[in-house]
Amino acid sequence: MAASARASGPTTATGWVLRALFALVAFPIALWGALALHFAGPRSAATVLPVVWAVGAFAILLFVGPFARRAVVFALAAAALFAWWSTIRPSNDRQWQPDVAQPPHAQLHGDELTIHNVRNFDYRTETDFSERWETRTYDLAKLDRLDFFMSYWGSPAIAHTIMSWAFTDGQHLAISIETRKEVGETYSTVAGFFRQYELYYVAADERDVIRVRTNYRGEDVYLYPLRTPRDRVRRALLEYAESMNRLAVVPEFYNEGTGNCTTTIRTNLEHMGISMPLDWRLLVNGYLNELLYEKNVIDTSRPLDVVKASSLIDARAKAADQAPDFSSRIREGIVVPLRFDQPGAPPQPR
Repeated sequence: MAASARASGPTTATGWVLRALFALVAFPIALWGALALHFAGPRSAATVLPVVWAVGAFAILLFVGPFARRAVVFALAAAALFAWWSTIRPSNDRQWQPDVAQPPHAQLHGDELTIHNVRNFDYRTETDFSERWETRTYDLAKLDRLDFFMSYWGSPAIAHTIMSWAFTDGQHLAISIETRKEVGETYSTVAGFFRQYELYYVAADERDVIRVRTNYRGEDVYLYPLRTPRDRVRRALLEYAESMNRLAVVPEFYNEGTGNCTTTIRTNLEHMGISMPLDWRLLVNGYLNELLYEKNVIDTSRPLDVVKASSLIDARAKAADQAPDFSSRIREGIVVPLRFDQPGAPPQPR
C-alpha cells in the first residue's frame, strides 16, 4: 500500500503542474484571440466573432474533460486561429493617407546617396498642407554627425523617436519610422499589436517631420546630438537606405511591441554590428535619454536635467517656422558633444 501511495504522489503533482502550465498558456491565447479577431477580423463581424471565440475558448477551458481531451480540443481551436492569423499579409497597395502615400527609396553611386520621395510638405495646419515629394542627393563624404529626436505627446514614459543625419554642407536628413495609415484610419496603440498598420519610413526635411510636431501637433520635442563615430554614422544611414528599399518591395507590419520606431532603430544598429543591450527603456522609451546619458552617448558635461532642458526645441522651432535655416535655428544653444572617434571624448560603451 505504501509503495502504491508513493507512486501516485509524483503523478498527481506532475498533473497539477501540467494543468497550471496549460492554463498559463491557454488563457492568454484565448484573450489574444479575441483581440486579434476584433482588430484584424472581418469588419462586418468585429463584435460577433471575438465574442464567439472567447465564449468557445473559455467553454473548452472550463467544461471539457478530462484534461487530455481539453488540451487537444483547445490546441485544435488555437491552431485554426493561428492558421487564420497567418493569412493576414502586409501590402503596399492600399489607399494611403497623403503624408505616407509615397514610399522613399535610395540609390548609391560612390559617395552620392540619392533618395527619392523625400517629404517636404508645407503645413498650414496638421491636416491642411501642400504636398511636396522631392528627390535629394547627399554627399556621404560630408556626413558630420547623427542626431536623435524624442517627441512627447502625452505620457512622459512614451516618446516617438526620429534619427537625423547632419552634413557639413548644411543639409539634414530626418528619418522617422511610423505607421502607414490608410485613408480614414486612425492610430491606436492596442491595434498596433494586431497587424493593423504597415511599417513606413518617412524620409523628410526637418521643416516637415519635426515642425509638424512642434508647431502644429503641440508635442514636446527634444534634440540630442549623439557621439556616434563618423564611420557608424555612414553605416547607419546606409542601413536605413537598405531598409527603405526593402520595404518598397516587400512590405512589413508595424508592431507596437517588436517593430516600432525604437525597436526598429535597435534592429538597424544591431545589423550594423553595434551592440544595443536589452534595457527596459527600449520599451518605455520616454526614458531613453536617461539610458543614452548613462552610456555617455549624449552630452554628459552637465546634469541630465540641464541637458534635457536645453534640448527642448519647441520655442526655437515655432520662432523659426518656415525659415530656410530651420535646422540650424533649432540647434541654437545645444551642446554638440565630441564624437567617440575624436580626441578627448569619453570611452565608447561596449
